[in-house]
Amino acid sequence: MRQAQALRLMMDGESIFLTGAPGAGKTYVLNEFIRLAKKAGKHVAVTASTGIAATHIGGTTIHSWSGLGILDYVTEHDLVRLNARPVLYKRYNTTDVLIIDEVSMLHGRRLDMVNMVAKRLRQSDKPFGGMQVILVGDLFQLPPVERERRDPDFAHLSDAWAELDPVICYLTEQHRVAAGDVLLDILGAMRRGDTHELHETALRERLGKQPSDDMVVTRLYAHNIDVDGVNQRHLDALQAESRTFQMTTSGAAAKREQLMKSVLAPEKLVLKRGAEVMFVANNVAKKFVNGTRGTVIDFDDTTPIVVTAGGREVRVEPHSWTLEEDGRKKAEVTQLPLRLAWAITIHKSQGMSLDAAEIDLSRSFTPGMGYVALSRVRSMEGLYLCGINQMALALHPLIFAYDAELRELSEQMALKTADFTEAAVKDEVEVAFDEALFGRLKQWRTAQAAKEGMPAYIVAHDTLLKELAARRPQTQQALLGVKGMGKAKLEKYGADLLALFSE
Repeated sequence: MRQAQALRLMMDGESIFLTGAPGAGKTYVLNEFIRLAKKAGKHVAVTASTGIAATHIGGTTIHSWSGLGILDYVTEHDLVRLNARPVLYKRYNTTDVLIIDEVSMLHGRRLDMVNMVAKRLRQSDKPFGGMQVILVGDLFQLPPVERERRDPDFAHLSDAWAELDPVICYLTEQHRVAAGDVLLDILGAMRRGDTHELHETALRERLGKQPSDDMVVTRLYAHNIDVDGVNQRHLDALQAESRTFQMTTSGAAAKREQLMKSVLAPEKLVLKRGAEVMFVANNVAKKFVNGTRGTVIDFDDTTPIVVTAGGREVRVEPHSWTLEEDGRKKAEVTQLPLRLAWAITIHKSQGMSLDAAEIDLSRSFTPGMGYVALSRVRSMEGLYLCGINQMALALHPLIFAYDAELRELSEQMALKTADFTEAAVKDEVEVAFDEALFGRLKQWRTAQAAKEGMPAYIVAHDTLLKELAARRPQTQQALLGVKGMGKAKLEKYGADLLALFSE
């Protein structure tokens, strides 16, 4: 399926599973949809299965957004308690679209729990209480972490997934790896479960290959202890003076700690001239993104000067990450958007696109780990293998048959789906807002204010009336979903407004 077809289905309000090989453009399509949906007046909740994945898309974890936190199951008492939280109740009812990125790493029981809470708080038996749900991910990548169960609790095997029955959008275009590259062939063979001697030979030929001295290369390891050791050894080997940068934080302790765990910048960052670093935030003005590599060449007082792999010189100023819920800042951390990058873990590399990487797969310990690592690199020429074991080429056996089914369903949908054009959004927005209804709402507000002897803005602000005129809710639940309409206002004016809309 083409990207424009997936966008068409998403903008038409379909709940979908957006998938495809690394480099197929899932993140691009997702970001475009978020922009267009907001432009069309929809309220979009952007979440991901992990804090690291959430920072890549500017969202929060599904655990935090849903209000479930670390709960492993939901009781009737939990549902009553969650329903009694005004902020959470409002959050669910003002959300039109719920996005969950990196769904491959989300436990199926977690998706079931979100579905259960959404139904209760939105007072609807529809899947996820009637929200449009966009699930994004590649099921061949790292599965959910299980401490006791032997088989992963895949999200696509959950009751919630079956109930939602998402439309499958399997992107097939390739934008990361050059067409015809051997690495692309290997990744495709791994996805089909069809790797053979030629593929293994091609990988073995990259064993022991050394990048040139002037090449900036990211080293990927399976375990944190290997990464920390490599980075520290390289830093210690530099003879230059060290500079230490400490993260500053604000907000409630629990929220602050949650945010600190999710960002890739370290709490304490030690740099020297010559240190290899990686940017861990996006800055369009300075032309660096999450994953851009570089080298510290100097310090301007306390400000590091980094030359990127592309030759651009950047003065690296502190960057702030915030945790927001319902439009309010709950926590904030500030640090240089850098981390030492002689080495990083394969897990942290998920979502990155690298020109070159030195990868040690000799201690791969779970299906999908080698696939994630290899798919970070844009071409075979940029791959430098330090080691490889039998697990490195393994993918979870339960995924192969399901992947073939997903491809077929997507191909069938693509045959009857037109491409999306942004002009359609402008037309929809213009049609959505009802100027005449807005006028009638203002008349109703004036009459109601006179009746109650209070200023008109106390009854309802213009922004609420405009929202009502655009959304035209037909039920109490839909009315509560309008931003600015709380429980008290609903009880007081809900019947009048619904009667007005029904006319």
